[in-house]
Amino acid sequence: MNLLKSLFSLSFMTLISRILGFLRDLTIAHSFGVSIYTDAFFVAFKIPNLLRRLFFEGAFSQSFIPILIRYKSTKEIKYLKNFISSLLGLIIVFLIIITILGIIFSHYLIKFSAPGFIQSLQKFQVSCTLLKIMFPYILLVSLSSLSSCILNSWGYFSIPALASSILNITIVIFSFFLNDFLKPPILILAWSVIIGGIFQFLYQLPYLSKINMLVIPKLNFKNIGFLKFLKKIWPSLIGSCANQISLIFNTIFNSLLSVGSISWMYYADRLIEFPIGILGVSLSTVLFPSLSKSYSKNKLIEYKQLIQWGLKIGLILSFPSAIILFILSKPLVIILFQYGKFTNFDVLMTQKALELYALGLVAVILVKILSTAFYASQEVKIPTRISLFTLLITQILNPCLIFYFQHAGLALSFSISAWVNFFLLYWKLYQKKLIYFKLNELIFILRLLIAIFSMTFVLIFMLYFIPLYDISSLFNKIARLFIILFVTGIIYLTSLYFLGISFLNNFNNIKKK
Repeated sequence: MNLLKSLFSLSFMTLISRILGFLRDLTIAHSFGVSIYTDAFFVAFKIPNLLRRLFFEGAFSQSFIPILIRYKSTKEIKYLKNFISSLLGLIIVFLIIITILGIIFSHYLIKFSAPGFIQSLQKFQVSCTLLKIMFPYILLVSLSSLSSCILNSWGYFSIPALASSILNITIVIFSFFLNDFLKPPILILAWSVIIGGIFQFLYQLPYLSKINMLVIPKLNFKNIGFLKFLKKIWPSLIGSCANQISLIFNTIFNSLLSVGSISWMYYADRLIEFPIGILGVSLSTVLFPSLSKSYSKNKLIEYKQLIQWGLKIGLILSFPSAIILFILSKPLVIILFQYGKFTNFDVLMTQKALELYALGLVAVILVKILSTAFYASQEVKIPTRISLFTLLITQILNPCLIFYFQHAGLALSFSISAWVNFFLLYWKLYQKKLIYFKLNELIFILRLLIAIFSMTFVLIFMLYFIPLYDISSLFNKIARLFIILFVTGIIYLTSLYFLGISFLNNFNNIKKK
């Protein structure tokens, strides 16, 4: 498999999905602004999303994909389909129960995740109603995630990456054209999530059929692969819990702050998730099957080279992204969100959070790569312990930092914890001799920093002569931003070229092994 081609393809499809995601957020900001209703929606939507990330984007894929790849390499197709069928049956039964319980106890979930909402009866009631409507989304999106894992293992990376685009398109259409059909209008967003989730799952079924992996769910607790999966998922689940518990605490802290804090953090989070999704998630998704295959076949040299290659690409792409997000935080928020009811004060509050988020962007992307290296070798205890430790650090920092920075303090604690997570993961891999740091790596970092400095100087210089503020025309704003990003990108790539930095050579070396 051509990893570089797969990475570019997946990144491009993820880019399309993220752009549609921004269009979705722009539409929500324009139609609903920042109010008790948007705070209610974002809190309610976060709960099924949190469960999805807990069970299916972290622990599930980390445990499922290595077993699936081993079955694919060593077993007949009937055994592989029986394994998937048994797992699918359990998922459906388990999530139907979770959905029913979630709807019944929705008011308790809102009280726990956003205790500050209790002070406003209207906000609390709207949040409960939204959650009841959206809770079945956890079943729909989890089935979609299972399909994505299977397709990724067959090398179909771009198809699952576009699945989230369907949800974004549905929300945009409903928000823009149907927001007057229900009272309060924010309810239309909840129904758009459910309909989008249905299409998101159905979209992938023809591709599963194409690879002969479209199976009928059944309950078979004696399937060997199924039992192995259950044994491996629990340690991974603990690590995923640490990340999601951190998000829950952040929501709790946010709900106790001023009105709009949840929405400001949401919009800043959407911007920081843009490079994380395109770079970090794409890199880890592409590397995971290859790392699992190399480790299972005891090709440790190839395994180490894949990690080193992933880290170098991660640094090359994440450093400039962090600089751009930090320096262009205000114009990006203005261009993307300041329409309709989104005020100048909302811009300032979102900007503060984004700047502090940007400080940890590089670490977050590198953590995804290093975590993938551990999970591919089926070593889950180390990243789990580190996740729990960083959770503790984050929650110690949160109350201290929000005292000085309000909602933006949560972004700063996120960035500090991400760097702690990175250094601990790197050190453990270094101790296990699965990663190395030689003179060539030091020279690479120094050259990269020179290229970053050149890019930053040009970016600041261009902003002085091509200001992005106080321009009435949206087209002019976008045009100027595009020119600045294009020229800055050219300067950065040119600097990399003349400094002798190229990940293509590293990639070709891996292919030759």
